[in-house]
Amino acid sequence: MQQKTALVVSAHAADFVWRAGGAIALYASRGWHVHILCLSFGERGESAKIWKTPGVTLDQVKQARRKEAEKAAAILGASVEFLDCGDYPLRVSDDILFGIADRYRSLRPEFVLTHSFRDPYNFDHPFANHLALEARVIAQAHGHNPDTPVIGAPPVFLFEPHQPEQCEWKPALFLDISSVWDKKYEAFQTMDAQEHLWEYYTRVGLQRGAQASRNSGQKIKYAEGYQCVYPRVTDAF
Repeated sequence: MQQKTALVVSAHAADFVWRAGGAIALYASRGWHVHILCLSFGERGESAKIWKTPGVTLDQVKQARRKEAEKAAAILGASVEFLDCGDYPLRVSDDILFGIADRYRSLRPEFVLTHSFRDPYNFDHPFANHLALEARVIAQAHGHNPDTPVIGAPPVFLFEPHQPEQCEWKPALFLDISSVWDKKYEAFQTMDAQEHLWEYYTRVGLQRGAQASRNSGQKIKYAEGYQCVYPRVTDAF
């Protein structure tokens, strides 16, 4: 049986840990191949603690964030790839966009996780969302690299932004990550450059767990929330 795959498109090298680390660890524990695509290292805007080191260079910041993300991905059980597109601002060429579409073609993911449509505090995040969705459409186009098979229609789920109300993000799905919370928190601890977020995202996990319990009647301690982009297709409610 062919191994199932999932794709995570992350604007910066730590976003996937805070927002989707539970989903990544959960599906990896089920034998899936989860591949994380980091568009940048978050070297300019997501690394304030490292920049306080006297004499530190941009390349050194990138390398530090790369090491953190690689360690976190290994803990979660996923593969990770860095496109080094820069951050603040994140910008890409058509070649990068086509390259992301080609990842869809080669991975053929069962589902995709990425950022919210809006984020007035960080424009890299909605741009990553746009790239993930546009690349998905390109990967479905028969005229793009016609020698490789097009993909179907993998569902896309948007993980929780830092300030969901301001980002017009509303969860439509709660994923129980209680069984893998320890792995997610261990991955938090690799992100030394953003230690201030460890407690915040622990509270988010507990809050979403409480909401998941209320909406299901199950006892769920930790959960992640996701917004659905496309309609779910099913033969039963």
